[in-house]
Amino acid sequence: MSSKVRVRFAPSPTGGLHLGGVRTVLYNYLFAKKYKGDFVLRVEDTDQTRFVANAEQYIYDCLAWCGLNPDESPALGGAFAPYKQSERKAAGMYQQYADQLVKDGHAYLAFDTPEELEAMRTNYKTEKNTNPQYDGTIRLKMRNSLSLTAKEVEDLLQQNTPFVIRIKMPENETVTFTDMVRGEVKFDTSLIDDKVLLKRDGMPTYHLAVVVDDYSMQITHAFRGEEWLPSAPVHLKLWEYLGWANDMPQWAHLPLILGSNGKLSKRDGAKYGFPVFAMDWNDNGEVVKGFKETGFLPEAFINILAMLGWNNGTEQEIFTLQQLIENFSIERVHSAGAKFDYEKAKWYNQEWIKSMDNETLAQRLLEFDANKYNRLDAAKLLTTIGLVKERCHLLTDFWLQLSYFFEHPTVYNIEAILPKWSSEKKDFFNLLVQKYNETATNDATTLETIFKALAIEKNIKPGELQLPLRIMLVGDKFGPNVFEIAATIGFAVANQRIANCLLLLPN
Repeated sequence: MSSKVRVRFAPSPTGGLHLGGVRTVLYNYLFAKKYKGDFVLRVEDTDQTRFVANAEQYIYDCLAWCGLNPDESPALGGAFAPYKQSERKAAGMYQQYADQLVKDGHAYLAFDTPEELEAMRTNYKTEKNTNPQYDGTIRLKMRNSLSLTAKEVEDLLQQNTPFVIRIKMPENETVTFTDMVRGEVKFDTSLIDDKVLLKRDGMPTYHLAVVVDDYSMQITHAFRGEEWLPSAPVHLKLWEYLGWANDMPQWAHLPLILGSNGKLSKRDGAKYGFPVFAMDWNDNGEVVKGFKETGFLPEAFINILAMLGWNNGTEQEIFTLQQLIENFSIERVHSAGAKFDYEKAKWYNQEWIKSMDNETLAQRLLEFDANKYNRLDAAKLLTTIGLVKERCHLLTDFWLQLSYFFEHPTVYNIEAILPKWSSEKKDFFNLLVQKYNETATNDATTLETIFKALAIEKNIKPGELQLPLRIMLVGDKFGPNVFEIAATIGFAVANQRIANCLLLLPN
């Protein structure tokens, strides 16, 4: 086994990349980079029935957006290529080990048809065992190389009878390993069924492939979701049976990310209106929203995921990727599930928006929606970003918050003005337009001074006039300092908007 840290992320190209999958990537990446190791992307495309053609490229795109780029992958290559299981299968990298396990008595050939397997689940059901498994109590009652004679097996092979290869799990044995997150974990092998290792088409299942690939790629640490914990005893026995026990990676089974009812799912996102995938995923014509398209910065997205199950022992919440690398410790990952809070996620994104310089934010907005932002004056865009960014939680918020700097409002919230509107106020704004037209300077302080002086002259409280002015300039009740808005759009434009709105108000 390599002395250099080598970790891997091994997704199946079957759908969108869930935020739990990206967190697994992140923890692998942080651990590798902290210890000057390698982060490997390996595509586990053994389940050809669920394979989706564009899912592999989608995975690359997601990792690139997050800034979590692998050192080795199917696209990049590397010293341990190929990095795609279908290609490794074609090179005969799994069959030899399956055959070895059979030869050594640790696995066997099972010729059972799908109908026979279904009958097994019905025929062997009891009050105590309502869900029979293909295990040590049942295997000799089925059609396999353990229950059949050597001649019967040979005859079946001569007839090209389809078969799978199953591991022969021992009975009444305790399997133990130390998990880097959970400490010592024990399993009773009598409770584990004889998992299929090699399918009828010769393609390995996850159980065989993950062990063979981790060994041949010299993986030193394997971090994966806790849903794989029940499979750990099968993998432990395979490492032992293949003679590789001393080379087995250290394991860490990461906690679930929780929604309202258990593990966070795509349905949670649809129900509550927040993304659960890194990027938009087209699921048979239904687009499932991603964090990128919702308006999250990748820096914030990574920050959010890091804190879902980990902290560095302090109150610090905002971390750059480099700070995460420096601070990360797998031992500080919690074993309990972490509940995803979308409002908290938006808070992280807002903090990152507020801390980002205007030039970088402008570039992000151009990348996010080129159609909207490419046509705007670049210098003015920088100014307006600085005025509104503290009000934005998402990149999607920016257009609402700054579009009125570049375009006249098309709708005015007149209803908000009417309750306290009067002819005196209308006279005030008509006179304010004249005053502004006579003004040579166009800074916020001058505009505010003129406004307040006129209000005092007309014996109207300035506070009662600022809301109407805001709606006249913006169209609604939001935005930064109203005089900053007026100064930025220019008094000529401000006057035109005031006049336009006055036409909609009663005398």
